[in-house]
Amino acid sequence: MQLTELITMDLIELQLKGETKDEIMEEMATMIDRSGALYDKEAYKQSLYRREMEGSTGIGFGIAIPHGKSNAVKQTCVAFGVKRSGVDWDSLDGEKAQLIFMIAVPEEQAGNEHLKILQLLSRKLMDDEFREHLLQAKTKEEIMQLFEQV
Repeated sequence: MQLTELITMDLIELQLKGETKDEIMEEMATMIDRSGALYDKEAYKQSLYRREMEGSTGIGFGIAIPHGKSNAVKQTCVAFGVKRSGVDWDSLDGEKAQLIFMIAVPEEQAGNEHLKILQLLSRKLMDDEFREHLLQAKTKEEIMQLFEQV
């Protein structure tokens, strides 16, 4: 599985507008909804909030990976957003999240699919240089070129 199979240009936002975790989750869920990957945005958002209540998806290093498994999801996809000023995500290391990956997975594919995506992302995101390139990218095309390495 390649990240570029799950993310398209319309699922990338280089300047997220939200100032809080909730605002950013709304903004990114709207991106996923507009892409046609959801049956029901509100039900998908509820799956995101349920997951956050189990424990923060702020994994540290300025990264958050909110994810929801739901029957409200038509097709697996990943949205990516950058918040250069950072947003408090209750991360384990106390760092604000600047790179946010939102994963949407249909409930019936939940087990393997979302774990594979998390594994794919987390391996590459441990690379300081890769994270810095994502933060410095000026266009969606640059982001897609970086994602081709994942």
